Amino acid sequence: MTDAVPMDLMGVRIEYPTNQPIVLLRESAGTRYLAIWIGVTEATAIAYALEGVTPQRPFTHDLLKITTEALGASVHRVTVTEIKDSVYYADLVLDRNGDELTISSRPSDAIALAARTGAPLFATPGVLDDAGIEIRDESEEEEVERFKEFLDDITPEDFG
Repeated sequence: MTDAVPMDLMGVRIEYPTNQPIVLLRESAGTRYLAIWIGVTEATAIAYALEGVTPQRPFTHDLLKITTEALGASVHRVTVTEIKDSVYYADLVLDRNGDELTISSRPSDAIALAARTGAPLFATPGVLDDAGIEIRDESEEEEVERFKEFLDDITPEDFG
């Protein structure tokens, strides 16, 4: 984990024309972005967490947060670890009394949980090298707009 790159959760976007949700991560101290195709349920869970929406009844990710806390653990970090055949993989790292437990996870589920707990996000350098999209020298608003335009013309197979 020592060489993992800190990432910022930029939000959830919709890729057109397929209307496929994407979670967008940005390198905290750099210029690369990761776009990870996710399901509608996970996109909703992440968006709700970012907007501070509290559902009347807990969603699955809320339940996982509540359960983790009830067991005396906390979400320590999430790391997007690899991409194989256009599929991303992540590790969800829990901490309980100083002991870490690493659980293999879908990035979308781990990110949804991190959004609820404030846990930091990371990506391995290999993932960023393989799938990161670099955008430089623009304002953040221009960067996001340029990235959205880029997303209009790509498919999941482009990352394989």
